[in-house]
Amino acid sequence: MKVIIIFFSFGLMFGCNSTSKTSKDKMKNAAKSNRLRHTSSPYLLQHASNPVDWYPWGKEALLKAKSEDKPIIVSIGYSSCHWCHVMAHESFENDSIAAIMNENFINIKIDREERPDIDQIYMEAVQAMGINGGWPLNVFLTPDQKPFYGGTYFPSQGWRELLLNIKTVFAENRNKLEESAEVYTEAISKNASEKYQLSSTAITQEKLESGYYELSKSFDLKWGGLKKSPKFIMPSQWSFLIDLAYLSPSLNIRPHLEFTLNKIIDGGIYDQIGGGFSRYSVDEFWHVPHFEKMLYDNGQLLSLYAKAFKMSGNERYASIIDQTIQWLIREMLDDSGGFYSAIDADSEGKEGKFYVWTFNEIKELAGQHFSLIAAYYNIREQGNWNSTNIPHITGSESDIAAQFELDLVTLRSIIAQFKQRALLKRAERIRPGIDNKIISGWNGLTLTGILEAYQATGKKNYLKLAKRNYHYILKNLIQNGTLIHIANLSTQAFAEDYAAVIQAFIKYYETTFDEDALQIANELTFQINEQYYDPQEKLFYFTSIRAENLIARKNDLFDNVIPSSNSIMAENLLKLGLLLDNESLKKQSLYMVEQVGELIEKEISYLSQWASVANLLVKPIPEIVIFGNDYPKITKVLNALHIPRKVVAASSKKSDLPLLQNKTEIDGKTGIYLCYNKTCKLPVTDLDKALAQILSE
Repeated sequence: MKVIIIFFSFGLMFGCNSTSKTSKDKMKNAAKSNRLRHTSSPYLLQHASNPVDWYPWGKEALLKAKSEDKPIIVSIGYSSCHWCHVMAHESFENDSIAAIMNENFINIKIDREERPDIDQIYMEAVQAMGINGGWPLNVFLTPDQKPFYGGTYFPSQGWRELLLNIKTVFAENRNKLEESAEVYTEAISKNASEKYQLSSTAITQEKLESGYYELSKSFDLKWGGLKKSPKFIMPSQWSFLIDLAYLSPSLNIRPHLEFTLNKIIDGGIYDQIGGGFSRYSVDEFWHVPHFEKMLYDNGQLLSLYAKAFKMSGNERYASIIDQTIQWLIREMLDDSGGFYSAIDADSEGKEGKFYVWTFNEIKELAGQHFSLIAAYYNIREQGNWNSTNIPHITGSESDIAAQFELDLVTLRSIIAQFKQRALLKRAERIRPGIDNKIISGWNGLTLTGILEAYQATGKKNYLKLAKRNYHYILKNLIQNGTLIHIANLSTQAFAEDYAAVIQAFIKYYETTFDEDALQIANELTFQINEQYYDPQEKLFYFTSIRAENLIARKNDLFDNVIPSSNSIMAENLLKLGLLLDNESLKKQSLYMVEQVGELIEKEISYLSQWASVANLLVKPIPEIVIFGNDYPKITKVLNALHIPRKVVAASSKKSDLPLLQNKTEIDGKTGIYLCYNKTCKLPVTDLDKALAQILSE
């Protein structure tokens, strides 16, 4: 920490140094040889013409730092990150700042979506320094890659001063700097068990309910969600509450849960015109989004609203699901069947320009229904954000219909027609950039979401889309039996990729009953167990034992906007263990969850996916087996029901799957078997009778 104080004290002493003509010439030459132009990442290519002499992460840059004994700047971001663009424009496109960077540092640019392993290490380092994380992430390293200072966005003058301060400290007080680097490196090298003092404890329903009570103290009763600003949706939190509401109906969870889900889709964080969700809202009202749209958010939100539709039957959730899927098809789907990773927040250099509207634009589009549209979407002459309008909803359809003396059918027709016109008009604008990387894990999350949407609604076009994406993953993202991280690159997948794809393939089996999907999920599970699992920690590392050797090997524990790979794998292991009758996998899942049991009770907000798995473990899970020619019809009805605690196997012919062994039709009719821990009740041929058996447990 002493080094941090030195940096800021020097900041008061050193002003901007002028750049000599010689330095400018060096900078121009560096720009011509900027190595990012040879990369494929859309984010790195955005910086290929910077005057900064950027390197991609690799041996060339790291060896150069050692040979020239220079500190390293690692600057991490992603293509759709607004503040990454701002800092690039203010600092990395600035000739004099670039000259300082080129002369005194080895400068490395990283796309966090390509290298989440590196991002994870240095994000934790910055947080260990007492600094809030985020992107752009800018970290200063010793020549041997150890972090000694960092932060997120720096204004250009602050960045200039910081560069000069670090230059001075590196030259004049290097011992102190390296002492700090050792402290931070040691901090990020600690394993999860040591860092969080994990100890095994039994999972109980009471602990889950206690965790819920702690979480409920943070509920925002006025605007939904939690009392935070900015607001991230955190899909796994609300998905867990759907599961817990089923397990513990006496908690009365549904009112705030559904209130939150409604507020989110009323807000500007949901694209009211084109569908799809933005990454987060900058306010507590869900009104003003940070306009980038990420695939991982939308995949998970399909799952969330599909589960909510199963729970509530609210047709508005079905509508949101459909609009989001249409957006995915229209804007995120590659011709090959894979989904792109993100859409930028900015267009024409301005955040949100593609998505906002002037008063007069809405007036022209709405025509005779302008007053209704303005009331429905809160359109104001002075604008509702930066002199423009972000369409969002603050009143109910019923109130608007009453105000304009219309029935709901007519109101909805007027709104739908306006949205069609607005979408066509918006298509004439210059679009934000699309990051066309196809990431295996994010496609896995999205495939799960589409399958959940099909289960909930029964819409055949959703299943067709899911099958297309499933076959894309098989063909393009699994090479020689090994999962890769990004299509057309050879980098082996990270644990979060394995977890999400395995989860999606299990869901694919439980939707289509294609046994090949289950077999591939099992093979990928064997692979991740062999290369990523630490039996001492009882957790998966983020990287394979075959991966590049970085300064630390991390295992992600906490559920964030994307749940941790470990919590998703805990669910995968349990479900595969049940479907394949593999006791070893079931025990592995139980051991993983039990060691975070105390944390779940105390910090359920950041262990919500873990809590969902614990929800499955507190009592035996129904194993529903359907055998006979009518299994597609029966499973379609079954999967549309709100029964989050179950596994399902089905077939009409002989199968090697353990759950299907010795199962037959009953008197020529499709048999429905309900089993717990390998013990089955008498089979029935009527689904209602089977459901009555489940509810009686």
